[in-house]
Amino acid sequence: MTAKNNRPGKTSAALKIVITRVFDALRELVWQAWTKPEHIKEWSAPRGFAIPVSEGDLRPGGAWRACMLAPDGARLLLGGIYREIIEHELLVFSHAWMDDDGKPGHETLVAVRFSNHGHKTKITLEQSNFASAGSRDGHKGGWTECLERLAGHLANLQARVKNKP
Repeated sequence: MTAKNNRPGKTSAALKIVITRVFDALRELVWQAWTKPEHIKEWSAPRGFAIPVSEGDLRPGGAWRACMLAPDGARLLLGGIYREIIEHELLVFSHAWMDDDGKPGHETLVAVRFSNHGHKTKITLEQSNFASAGSRDGHKGGWTECLERLAGHLANLQARVKNKP
């Protein structure tokens, strides 16, 4: 449903980020962590932030939105549209910060690729179309912290399964 020009990669390399990470979890579990609100709330914010609201219509053209709470209590709203979804392989979605009325600001494009890496999962996250180097750098730091939290969340999920009687 999505044309190739909807994927990151067409913009200046200077205004995009690419992060690769290998998780000690099977691809299906990593996919669920990226697509189910109950998991997203556990990891998809930098340290010290919380995600009290995470919802979306996981289909091409479906909207997603979230509310992030900063340590000082400030609410940060964000959302976008799913552009392409290949289960367990690829998520492509727009990403924009919103004002208090829900009006989106500058839009970036995020692609997350999932692949098997032995009994682990490799993800490659690419975000493009940043308005500035400062925005790019802030998102790179934020995603890096989120992915650290995701690794911990996946470890907790697997520990619970192993410890069930």
